[in-house]
Amino acid sequence: MHLNFTHLRTNHYWLTNAHVPYPLLVGYNLHQEHELAHVDLEIQQGTITQIRPHGTPIADDVPAVNLNRGQVWSGFVDMHTHLDKGHIWQRSPNRSGTFQEALQLIHSDSEKNWDAEDVYRRMEFGLKCSYAHGTTAIRTHIDSAGNQGNISFRVFKTLQAEWSDRLTLQAVCLVPIDYFQTPEGEKLADLVAETGGILGAVLFMNDNLDAQIDRVFQLAAERQLKLDFHTDESGNPNDITLRRVAHAVLRHNFGSQVVCGHCCSLAVQSSDDMFKTLEAVKQANIGIVSLPMCNLYLQDRNQDASQHFAPLSPPVKRFPTQTPRWRGITLIHELKHAGVPVAVASDNCRDPFYGYGDHDVLEVFTQATRIAHFDAPLSDWCRTVTTIPADLMGLPTVGRIGVGLPADLVLFKARYFSELLARPQSDRVVLRSGQPIDTTLPDYSELDDLLIR
Repeated sequence: MHLNFTHLRTNHYWLTNAHVPYPLLVGYNLHQEHELAHVDLEIQQGTITQIRPHGTPIADDVPAVNLNRGQVWSGFVDMHTHLDKGHIWQRSPNRSGTFQEALQLIHSDSEKNWDAEDVYRRMEFGLKCSYAHGTTAIRTHIDSAGNQGNISFRVFKTLQAEWSDRLTLQAVCLVPIDYFQTPEGEKLADLVAETGGILGAVLFMNDNLDAQIDRVFQLAAERQLKLDFHTDESGNPNDITLRRVAHAVLRHNFGSQVVCGHCCSLAVQSSDDMFKTLEAVKQANIGIVSLPMCNLYLQDRNQDASQHFAPLSPPVKRFPTQTPRWRGITLIHELKHAGVPVAVASDNCRDPFYGYGDHDVLEVFTQATRIAHFDAPLSDWCRTVTTIPADLMGLPTVGRIGVGLPADLVLFKARYFSELLARPQSDRVVLRSGQPIDTTLPDYSELDDLLIR
């Protein structure tokens, strides 16, 4: 993007002739017929001090950058990632692409390689990518069984401190739900509380599920922790752990925020079951995070019998590989219409669960638009990667644009959504506290000594 910031050398200037998505604006009530507000923004000392309709006269002695109707977004919020798993594809590739092989590869790779240096450098690589792309806040799930929890949470706390002036970081422990039935599970809850984290687990259907969920809620209530679960990451219509979590919220009268990610099986359930879950989730005030890229990649792999996929139409003849029959994502539209807050996020990057990705939330939003039909119409879907995840993370000044808020912005040459979503926007300008940052991405070779042996 050819925007001349070099001549500014000042903490007071205007961004003029900008297109800002209306849902990102706070306290700006001028009615316009279009989905983009045409405005000028004044920035002083890293803060947005005025937002005016474009064309309002401004002082001649204040520098200005004409954006030529390019879009301005708030910084992104990526609230479901796995930074500790990231960027190990080169040494642990998932050749079948199945969920089951991904689990096995992560287990073996962590056993062999996940010491503090390995985890630190890969997590830091992910943070560098996220920051360069314009992300301002990240929540990462951290594999936490056994001593790995101590190693990885210690690394997380180090990175959280080192990046505190650039990124807001939150951590969620990740273990199977039954882990919290053990003394080790209680110790993990203590570790999460000590490090200011969020209690989390992977839920799977079993005869003791309600008791397992109750135990997690008890541990969280005793330590005043929020909860963030992996639920129903399958195509099995009998997987209803999301609904069971919602019932537990109501049963415990749990007051802290609860978030559930994936929720894929909701998309293959009957209408009656779907409406029961929607009603319970809404009543329990649960936030939902869909991971469209990773679940598109993983779900409905024909080799993965453990997932019990129920394709829309069974294949006539079995071939060595099979075209997926569904997209693997949850019912994002239906949840939104039911009044449930829904975000989308990156999930895994370049690991056995997802072989691609670059921690770029714009890519997540672009692909979600295509996969989940956010363009029917686009309306306020931009909130799924900004204000909604910020609210679920408890960050009231993040993911929105308004007077008095930090000038943490992402500037695009693209003027309209059709332009924004057509190209990767590699020439974007990222402002932090009103100043452009270096958006050079880290070179993959930085990790060669860890991955190529």
